[in-house]
Amino acid sequence: MQARDVMTREVVTVGPDTSAKYAAEIMAERGFAALPVVDEDDRLVGIVAEADVLRDRMPPDPRLHLRRDGQPPAPPPSLSVHGVMTREVRSVEATADVADIARVFVDERLRSVPVLDRGRLVGIVSRRDVLRALVRPDEEIQRDLLHLVEGYTGALDSWEVTVTDGMATIRRTRGVPEPTAEVEQRALAALGRTVGGVVGVHVRPIGDAQTPGGGPSQPAHG
Repeated sequence: MQARDVMTREVVTVGPDTSAKYAAEIMAERGFAALPVVDEDDRLVGIVAEADVLRDRMPPDPRLHLRRDGQPPAPPPSLSVHGVMTREVRSVEATADVADIARVFVDERLRSVPVLDRGRLVGIVSRRDVLRALVRPDEEIQRDLLHLVEGYTGALDSWEVTVTDGMATIRRTRGVPEPTAEVEQRALAALGRTVGGVVGVHVRPIGDAQTPGGGPSQPAHG
């Protein structure tokens, strides 16, 4: 699976000249932890997070922080997103492998990453998007995988596809009466891993009905 297969395409963004207060209002009302910042060409130029708009924007109560040293008060915070945003942004390409994105979430403790296509923002992938792909019903995965297998192999062969807890088994039921060629096995296994929700793929020759894991889903035939 690639980022473009699971990403959220409707992304709320702000521009560099947007007021920091308005960005804070959006995050508070929509429950966002951060907002991508884009220019007039939809190119990602930064990200503004809750911490960015909170920093220095809540003035201390003067009754609790009386200054006796004659020092002037701190300067007022920037009023625009441009003045508070983070410019170094972790992003991924639309073709990035979702497995790699999941590792980024864990290793870098991120909740979401912007998705770019030639520098332009096209979506955002969150932890929830990845989890949503993982919990697709086996029946949906089975249907989509069978469709891909039939499209790849054509009408000469017939295939049986079963899916159990995301583990897919592809078995030849009709065709050339010999074990599936190694090249074909690799191709079908790779094809299976492009389907959302698939966690692993086994390709088996004619007559081999073994299915990994527990009881298989009801087989779908092509």
